[in-house]
Amino acid sequence: MENQEKIKYWIDLSEYDLETALAMLRSKRYLYVGFMCHQSIEKILKAYFSFIFWEIPPFTHNLAFFSKENQPRRFVVRWSAIFN
Repeated sequence: MENQEKIKYWIDLSEYDLETALAMLRSKRYLYVGFMCHQSIEKILKAYFSFIFWEIPPFTHNLAFFSKENQPRRFVVRWSAIFN
């Protein structure tokens, strides 16, 4: 699987988890809303990590790891290099 496919994979999973969170919210299963939101955020951050570093994200559920302060700057530099 190429990196762009991996990124799409993580994005698709994140969107699915967010849709599940909305379904749980509608059914008032609030504990699961929080859990699915965490899962969705984790997966979108893994897509972001894959985009920045062009590698498979580490196996961790630590959101702080994926949202380090220096990653947004890397994102801008990487995005600019690809699309400009």
